[in-house]
Amino acid sequence: MIKWFFVLAALLPFAFCEVYFKEEFLDESWRDRWVESTYKGADQGKWDWSAGKFYNDAQKDRGIKTTQDAKFYDISAKFDKPFSNQGKPLVIQFQVKHEQNIDCGGGYVKLLGSDIDQKNFHGDSPYKIMFGPDICGPGTKKVHVIFNYKGKNLLTKKEIRCKDDELSHLRRTRGRLGLPATQEDQRSGRQEAGRLGRARENRRPERQEAGGLGQAQDHPGSQGQEADDWDDEMDGEWEPPMIDNPDYKGEWKPKQIDNPAYKGKWIHPEIDNPDYSPDPELYKYTDIGAIGFDLWQVKSGSIFDNVFVGDDPAEARAFADETFKKTVEGEKKMKEKQDEEDRKKAEEEEKKRKEEEEAKKKSEGGEAKKEDDSKAGDTKDEL
Repeated sequence: MIKWFFVLAALLPFAFCEVYFKEEFLDESWRDRWVESTYKGADQGKWDWSAGKFYNDAQKDRGIKTTQDAKFYDISAKFDKPFSNQGKPLVIQFQVKHEQNIDCGGGYVKLLGSDIDQKNFHGDSPYKIMFGPDICGPGTKKVHVIFNYKGKNLLTKKEIRCKDDELSHLRRTRGRLGLPATQEDQRSGRQEAGRLGRARENRRPERQEAGGLGQAQDHPGSQGQEADDWDDEMDGEWEPPMIDNPDYKGEWKPKQIDNPAYKGKWIHPEIDNPDYSPDPELYKYTDIGAIGFDLWQVKSGSIFDNVFVGDDPAEARAFADETFKKTVEGEKKMKEKQDEEDRKKAEEEEKKRKEEEEAKKKSEGGEAKKEDDSKAGDTKDEL
């Protein structure tokens, strides 16, 4: 009985794990779950349903794709019921493929409240958490992790880099999402009075050249003499050849002695932040009711698929193994094959172009020769 008690106790946490949202975009019914915003009017980009140019399974690898350059893309889906992440992990997971070789654009999701106005969803709509890659030129290639706390959007301080190639990539948060445990503003005052901040060692400029220190590494030899045919005006001033100095022991450096006044590296003092208020529930959200993509893309073509929101990291990994892992293995092979075919095609076109240029040159040369011969014949007839 005791044994079964411990087994049940171990399994109990998993019995209450929940998947709040899962989307694979397997068929056209996704349009019933996702609502495209019309807030930006003519600047609002259109979404398509596509697996892209390379994939593992033409049907299963379909996702929602941005289709128009220099447009805003806002689309969202509500959960069956709102939830709170209090006391539980929160896992957000999705995959994105920038097969257009993205130059500047977002690829992130936002967790939203259940009261979101989906038709008017846009960049300034309030959100709980924003997560995913943002790429713009060579300088910006990072993964955003932004939390809304008391109406303020707070960015994580950690720099998370992301790849910008054309293959699918999985984005997943790890475990419990929350803000840092403290929000202190450390006010520093520069205090250099007293002995703090002084150098640890004093350089004593005592010159000690005994034992070869400070001597030249080489010096003129005593055996050399000016050659009989040496001309100072032609060859320059004669100098005897240099030979190694056997007494040389390296470059002389001043001796280092301990500084008796040294008390360690100076550290600025810290004072309490009067605005700091501890909050053990910084991470908690009570009304997470929807998820959405809110993007701006200069060059369209990004494909989003296999969205997951839940409280069990193991469940998220299992979902990724069944979807993303299979997709990325197959699409890589397909892309490599396409790249090889494109390479061969480009080589053949280049070869054909050169052959046509060469034939054109020969043809032009032949016509020019005929014209010259014709002119020469006309001159002969006149003579």
